Amino acid sequence: MNQLAFIIGTSGLIGKQLMHQLLQDERYAYVISIGRRKLALKHHKLIQVSGDFSNAALWNLEHMLREEDLGGQLFPLWEKISQKSISMHAFCSLGTTIKQAGSQQKFYEIDHDYVVKSAAWLHQQGVSRYMYVSAIGADPMSKVFYNKVKGEVEEDLKVIPFDYLGLMQPSLLLGNRSEFRLGEEFAKIITKPMVWFNIYKKYRPIYDHQVAKAMLDHANQAKSVKVQVIANAEMVMY
Repeated sequence: MNQLAFIIGTSGLIGKQLMHQLLQDERYAYVISIGRRKLALKHHKLIQVSGDFSNAALWNLEHMLREEDLGGQLFPLWEKISQKSISMHAFCSLGTTIKQAGSQQKFYEIDHDYVVKSAAWLHQQGVSRYMYVSAIGADPMSKVFYNKVKGEVEEDLKVIPFDYLGLMQPSLLLGNRSEFRLGEEFAKIITKPMVWFNIYKKYRPIYDHQVAKAMLDHANQAKSVKVQVIANAEMVMY
């Protein structure tokens, strides 16, 4: 199918799975990954560009593509993008932890500002469907800082007039992380029986590949709503 996927946030659990599934998905002819640094990954469908997320509004997609296109092979793609003759979807799993960010202020900048600014820019490029990895319990009125930030991101994304906005709200993620998180590992041990016995679908841990598959599925479904929350209980069925 003649579709283009943008992906933001490829270094985390879901981002890696999203990348893998997008590259294998025949519905997408091109995958453009936007990050602060490039991955050590090559694929005929993959185009990697880098950008400063604090200045996402100033990104110039044509210039970004030209920097990666010494032979002029991407000119037909740019023509399709500029003429809005290709269907464009975006998948965002960008996020960090307060420990990694170093402070609540920096966490907010990455998890909120970078996401919302890049989403607004993607809409300007012609992206019609936007899928975002939020979290179970996301609520702008929450007293839990993490949930409050995720809730604010959801509300600010709703203001951007995408044809469809999918808000994924997974529970604790299962998968092979590159870094060790003691609290998360302990929580996995406590909640793993929920997976074994197929109970408490609303809260039980979910695998990264299930979230990624749900994102691709919903991005390609016919929708009668503009905004949809995809709950953990639904995603664990993938």
